[in-house]
Amino acid sequence: MRFLVTGAGGCIGAWTVKLLLERGFEVVCFDLAADTARLSLISDSSSWSGLKLEQGSIEDTVRVKDLVRQEGISHIIHLAAVLMPFCQANPVTGGMVNVIGTLNIFEAARDAGRPVRVVYASSSAVWGPEDAYSLDRPLTEKDPTLPRTHYGVFKQTNENNARVFFHTDGISSIGIRPWTVYGVGRDGGLTADATLAIKAAVLGRPYQIRLSGFMDLQYAEDVAETFIRSALAGLEGAFAFNLAGTIIRMTDYIGLLDRLRPGAAALISAQGPQVPVSYRMDDSALHSKIAGIPKTPLEEGVRKTLELFEHLNRQGRLNPDLG
Repeated sequence: MRFLVTGAGGCIGAWTVKLLLERGFEVVCFDLAADTARLSLISDSSSWSGLKLEQGSIEDTVRVKDLVRQEGISHIIHLAAVLMPFCQANPVTGGMVNVIGTLNIFEAARDAGRPVRVVYASSSAVWGPEDAYSLDRPLTEKDPTLPRTHYGVFKQTNENNARVFFHTDGISSIGIRPWTVYGVGRDGGLTADATLAIKAAVLGRPYQIRLSGFMDLQYAEDVAETFIRSALAGLEGAFAFNLAGTIIRMTDYIGLLDRLRPGAAALISAQGPQVPVSYRMDDSALHSKIAGIPKTPLEEGVRKTLELFEHLNRQGRLNPDLG
């Protein structure tokens, strides 16, 4: 097996590469820059012998197709994307990256000359806000997707295109819908504030989370493991699965930080809108199809993140930038 990880320089990408290398797989990383900064925060470079870095744009159809064909790729974990705030401000560019880039991945799998499995990052943003649903239960994959952002529409489009590629070309795929991913390496996008608050507590600096209300928090290592297990599962078809973590109100999250790092509550505050995405998701379909999907308890995941940030800080390797 030979894996291609797109968006490998990002948070989920770095954790995915780390776990793949630890399993002994060969991994080709594809991103705009040959950047291992996030990977180096969570992984020792002595374990990178199976790693190859490739630079390029996910919108470059020829480059993506050539890479998959020439590198002998058997599995693609497609994570390259621009996030919700960028897509709201720049919908055309956002669509080029998030939709055209994903179409390139599926065309590359179709034209590779060998079977290629695709797992890609969809998003909980395919859901509308909580008040869009008159349901007294978590949302399942059978409920209507009612996205209120360009980012959510792009992810919804990718799920629909994935179904077409299966029906017309036999490309099996799984789309995973995370909510808020947290952990070392998560430093971009509005929902990164949950992680930046942990970092601020370690640095002893004030920080305001720019969102209020509820988030569903999911530990980055768990999310990466979910993508890998999905890629190895061998399911035939085009699937899109919810991924659920732990739902918590931001004021309670600050209280959790304060219990783990006394004094954090005096530094961290939360003010801003609720993310316009329903946060109650049922992920039983994912667990029924793929064994061993991990779910680290929130307190344990936050503690691990604190400890790794503290370790990096002692080494002088913790970037003080809080976004």
